Amino acid sequence: MKVSKSILSKITNAMLLPVIGITVFLFLWSISAQSIHTSLGTFPGPNAVVKQFSSLYGEHVAEREKAEAFYQRQEKRNVAKQEKNPNYVGKIRAYTGKETFFDQILTSLFTVTCGFLVAAIIAIPLGIWMGLNKRLNSAINPIVQIFKPVSPLAWLPLVTMVVSALYVSDDPMVSKSFLTSLITVSLCSLWPMVINTSIGVSSIDSDLLNVSKVLRLPTLTHIKKIVIPASIPMIFTGMRLSFGVAWMVLIAAEMLAQNPGLGKFVWDEFQNGSSDSLARIMAAVIVIGFIGFLLDRAMLELQRKVSWDKSSASV
Repeated sequence: MKVSKSILSKITNAMLLPVIGITVFLFLWSISAQSIHTSLGTFPGPNAVVKQFSSLYGEHVAEREKAEAFYQRQEKRNVAKQEKNPNYVGKIRAYTGKETFFDQILTSLFTVTCGFLVAAIIAIPLGIWMGLNKRLNSAINPIVQIFKPVSPLAWLPLVTMVVSALYVSDDPMVSKSFLTSLITVSLCSLWPMVINTSIGVSSIDSDLLNVSKVLRLPTLTHIKKIVIPASIPMIFTGMRLSFGVAWMVLIAAEMLAQNPGLGKFVWDEFQNGSSDSLARIMAAVIVIGFIGFLLDRAMLELQRKVSWDKSSASV
């Protein structure tokens, strides 16, 4: 009987309560939206947003059909020319139609992942080094504390100017807009990882350090066998914080710099000012929040797989 009550309680907490919370939220949203009147019309409720999701998907399908027809026309033209001239080398031009809402989602996900990985490659080794070396920590910590609260709005103009000045190429591997967003995301998501990693390393149990000393482990072995496993929970805490920061920073950077992605979609709809713009913006806001949630859950699952302390990955 006690087991069944426990199972029922877990089901209630895991499923029923979130459903109740979401239902109440949707009800309050629907009621309050009817009383908010803007220059573009009534604020969109849940029904209007759902309709826009359907419309956005229809636009995506139509654009993919245009792209497919564009490539088929080129293939037919190349085949016809090769029949007349066997030495003719066919060319396929890239489709230059507008990015759909779903294309922009993929663009934002790719950019934020790249920016986060660049930040992790720099921040985690630096944080480990700072945690192991008190003098280095004293030297670098003030710099971290100064730059940690700097807004992406401040970094973006500087990064844009530097990229424009240094990244000059007739045949660039990646676009300047992508590089600008990537660097801005990396700069802003760097600091939580550095801080949490250094704290995790510096607070390792003294017994573990004594074992390493007794065994006279080489530095690299000490880091691999003792430092990293012991500080994994704090490292992942920093990574989760940084991924959330990276996603928020990216959307702001895309809006301001008009770089391809969800941020640009929101800004374009705001500038468009059509009767559907508010509903489309609200649809984008929901997608942005949902993706942020999924990124956090993905990082949490990764932490559960690699961390020895399963309780640290319970929320």
